[in-house]
Amino acid sequence: MDRQNTINLIPINMRSILFLLLGAIGVSCSPLAQPVPQRKEITERFFADADTIKNVTPALQKDRGFTNYEELTGFLSNLESKKPDWIDVSYIGESQKGYKVPMITISNKSAQGEKIKVWMQAGLHGNEPASTEGLLYLLHELVNNPEYTYLLDKLDIRAVPMANIDGYLKQSRYAKNGLDLNRDQTKLMAPESVFLKQEFSNYDAQVALDFHEYNPFRRDFAKMSSFGIIGLYDIMFLTSGNLNVPQNLRTLTDSLFVGNTMKVLDQNGLTHHQYISTTDYKGAIHFNQGSNNSRSSATSYALTNAVSSLIEVRGVKLNKTSFKRRITTTFLVGLSYLETAYNNDELVRKTIQQAQKGQESISVTSSKTVYEGTIEAIDVDTREIIKMEVTLRDAIKMNPELTRKRPEAYLINKNQKKIVEKLKVLGVELEQLSEEKNYSVESFQVTNYDRANAKYEKMNLQDVRTKLEKKSITFPRGTYIIYTDQKNAPIITEVLEPEAPNSFVSFGVLETDLNRELPIYRLPKTIP
Repeated sequence: MDRQNTINLIPINMRSILFLLLGAIGVSCSPLAQPVPQRKEITERFFADADTIKNVTPALQKDRGFTNYEELTGFLSNLESKKPDWIDVSYIGESQKGYKVPMITISNKSAQGEKIKVWMQAGLHGNEPASTEGLLYLLHELVNNPEYTYLLDKLDIRAVPMANIDGYLKQSRYAKNGLDLNRDQTKLMAPESVFLKQEFSNYDAQVALDFHEYNPFRRDFAKMSSFGIIGLYDIMFLTSGNLNVPQNLRTLTDSLFVGNTMKVLDQNGLTHHQYISTTDYKGAIHFNQGSNNSRSSATSYALTNAVSSLIEVRGVKLNKTSFKRRITTTFLVGLSYLETAYNNDELVRKTIQQAQKGQESISVTSSKTVYEGTIEAIDVDTREIIKMEVTLRDAIKMNPELTRKRPEAYLINKNQKKIVEKLKVLGVELEQLSEEKNYSVESFQVTNYDRANAKYEKMNLQDVRTKLEKKSITFPRGTYIIYTDQKNAPIITEVLEPEAPNSFVSFGVLETDLNRELPIYRLPKTIP
């Protein structure tokens, strides 16, 4: 008796739970696997495939599998050949398995005036194939569809459609060395993280989009309602609630860019929500909403004073189920962000200019607002949409805990080459003292210290508390000085303030211990 016949003997409710659990443990994640943990009835009722999308990208032109490396490079080269004056395909680095990672730049060089720089990437998690395919479809339409070419009068676009090639080719979330590239945005331990971030920093984008897919069959979902739930939303928006991202920039992102895109999704019958994911809190299932972590792209990009969003389309473990729907969703979101940037280019510039003036106070640590809220999901038993009262831990509504005055600058010992190189990759401007100089500074003295025994993303995390001690120090020639009146100032404090959860100290990049003085110093602002 084959597997399908065996499953058909299980009562319908138990069969639904089994498929949900199979999805949670990853049974059907192979691109060649036929079963998926979603019944056909659910697909047809709630996630009917799009019928307007054209079969113009590689994966849409074959029944099985997704775009491979040769198809990717061939597709991009074909776009370049159609409009060589507008398009340039370059290779920005090599994956750990030796694949050259392509980036496409689209710019109408004949258009006059200053343009908004837009950065787009996809496939950072290799098991999220519609992210890559949706971005390829968007690029195809920008190049070939006359309806959209006007956007290039005010916008320049750089796109990396398959950021994690090694993971993508085997449909694995992770890079070859096992790292999650979207947990590596500050510590920068994977080579892919380094060259992707370096290219982003060099480009100095004003709008940034990172396309992903999410898993609608989370393990915790099997414990909810009578017989489990399935994720409903076609797309979830992950924007940053990090308090070091200026409020005016967060408002522009959420109210204008996300707001406009939600209207487009409504017009196309696609469901949406702020990004939520389950978490265990003292044995209870809570939902995290949004993010404030600079280790992932949405906040990392925003901390460079850019409009930034991570887009989560419903798709992990679905193989090619509703594939055109997922591609259409990605396309519509990307197009909406481009149209919003085009129609509001002056507002985007003014908002970013205002954000770059900085904030007098910096948030080193913060906490989420916790409250009861309502979400929608598909009930496995009834196969109906249900409303659920849940506990939300909301990172869009962060509360400051440890705050400090923003210093005029940070000084770093010249022997700290590792963190200096990472700062440069993050787009931070550094200077070096041409001669020794005395400064009245604040030093970090470690007063509490704990080092995790288990590794997280191949690092032993450090939890520290420090006190600031005023000192007069003569710094030698070659000492690095980093002024905070620069464009990427928010990311500086995020990685150099030791208690910050994604700092070089917290991630163990800069190792320390109890009662030590850190080789990082704060230069307070002088009062005029």
